[in-house]
Amino acid sequence: MAAETKSSGDASTPLPPPLEWAQRKDRVWITVKLENCKNPIYELKENTFYFKGKGGTDNADHEVSVELFGEIDPAKSTCSRGDRQMIYTLIKKDPSASFWPRLTKESKKMMNSMGGLNGGGDFGGDEDREDSDDEVNMFTPEFV
Repeated sequence: MAAETKSSGDASTPLPPPLEWAQRKDRVWITVKLENCKNPIYELKENTFYFKGKGGTDNADHEVSVELFGEIDPAKSTCSRGDRQMIYTLIKKDPSASFWPRLTKESKKMMNSMGGLNGGGDFGGDEDREDSDDEVNMFTPEFV
């Protein structure tokens, strides 16, 4: 399964946190939008991004596991934390590869995410821009 999230049917079941993502040819950014998350737990593997934390306006437990479209280098990847979000910079294992067409290995939609989980590798739709290392795919407001 590409992305596993638990439903909000049970009060003790963690909710998936809101996610955004963007990319360059050599890296992917995943932003977890969860304010006041004091001690987040995350794990990066070559094909997987995992996050667990407690926060948000309701101070609830949140958890998500995403099977990534391509491989990353966990040792070179980093995390930056702020009061309202955590930004994970995932370094692609093959920086010469083209843009990922989506974040997840499977094309299954994640309702808690923004920013092209199932869209093209270039959010503007201009295929010529894929060859530019300077081009950053910005977050889009559409839910996928």
